[in-house]
Amino acid sequence: MKPGPRRGCAPVAAALVLCAALLPPPARGAGPRPRQACATCRGIADRFNQGLADTAKKNFGGGNTAWEEKTLSKYESSEIRLVEIIENLCDSSNFECNNMVEEHEEHIENWWFKLKKKYPDLFKWFCIETTEVCCPAGTYGPDCLACLGGSERPCHGNGHCDGDGTRGGDGSCSCNREYTGEFCLDCADGYYSILKNDTHSVCAACHDACKTCTGSTDEDCKDCKEGWIKNEEETCVDVDECAVEASPCKDDQYCLNTNGSFICKACDASCVGCTGEGSGKCKSCLSGYTIEDEKCTDIDECNLGEKVCVRENEDCINTPGSYTCVCSESFEEKDGICVQTVKAGEEVETLVTAPPSAGHEDL
Repeated sequence: MKPGPRRGCAPVAAALVLCAALLPPPARGAGPRPRQACATCRGIADRFNQGLADTAKKNFGGGNTAWEEKTLSKYESSEIRLVEIIENLCDSSNFECNNMVEEHEEHIENWWFKLKKKYPDLFKWFCIETTEVCCPAGTYGPDCLACLGGSERPCHGNGHCDGDGTRGGDGSCSCNREYTGEFCLDCADGYYSILKNDTHSVCAACHDACKTCTGSTDEDCKDCKEGWIKNEEETCVDVDECAVEASPCKDDQYCLNTNGSFICKACDASCVGCTGEGSGKCKSCLSGYTIEDEKCTDIDECNLGEKVCVRENEDCINTPGSYTCVCSESFEEKDGICVQTVKAGEEVETLVTAPPSAGHEDL
C-alpha cells in the first residue's frame, strides 16, 4: 500500500505560494549585483586598453614581418593580437570577469573587426550601450536617470550619488562631511555658509569652540561644543576641567587641561599623588624617597649609618626607591650564603656567613 499524502500539506503549500505572490518584487538596481556587473565590465575595458598599449609595438614575430602583414593583414588589427589581449583580460580566479568575457566574446570580436573606428571608446560602447551594465557618469539605475543635482554636478558637487555610473543605486546623495540635506546644499554642524544659491553651496569650518556658527571666530558661535562655555561677552571659552576640587583623574595621575577637554597623565614614580609633572609636584613621597630641595629624592640606603646588607662578602647596590644586596666580586650565592667562586681544578673552603636580612630582595 502506497502511503497517502500527509494531511495539511496542501493548504500550507498554497498559503506559501500566496504569500510569495503578495511580496513586492525587489527594486531594480537596488542590490549589489548591478554595481558589481558594472565594476567587472569597467575592469575588462581598462585591461583591454592596457592590452592595446602592451601590444602596440609588437608584430607577428615570424621573422618576415613585411610579408606576414601583406599576406595575413596588419598585426595591429589582427585576430592574433585580439586573442593575446583577451587572454589577459581576467585573472583565472575571477569568475564574474571570465563569465562576462565568455558571454560577450562575439560582441568584443564584432567591435574589434567592424566597429572600433566608429566607436573608439570601448567602455562606452561595450559597458553602457551594448551590455547595458553601466550608465554614463552622473546617472544611475536601470534607466540611467540623472542623479540629484543633475548629471553634470551630482549632489551639487558636495557628495556622492548612490549608484553613480552603474545600473544600481537609488540616486540619493551621501554628502561630504561639510554638507547635509537631500541635495547637499546645507552646511552640517560645525560649518557655516560662505556661498549658497540654487546650484552651488560652499561651507567652511567653524572655530574649534563652536558646535554651530555664523562665521569663523569663537565670537560667531551659535552653540558651544562640549568642553566650552559662553562667557559674558557671548564668546565660547574653554572649560578648565582640572580646576575643579575633585580631580577627574585617578589618584596616581594629574589633570592637564586642553582646549575643550583634558588629559590624565601619570605622576612621577617617586610620588604618592601629584599636582603636576615631575618629582617636584608630589603630594607626598613614595617609600624609599624623601623630600629634598622640595623634590622627592631617592634615599641611598647603602650609605645610611646602619648597614642594610649584613651578610659577609656582600655588597649593597642602591636602586630607585630601594636597594639590592648582592655577593661581592669573586663570590656567588649558594644556599643563602656568599661563597667564593670555585674555578676548575681548585678547592675553596666555604665561608659561613650570617643569614640573609629581611625586607629587600637578595640576588
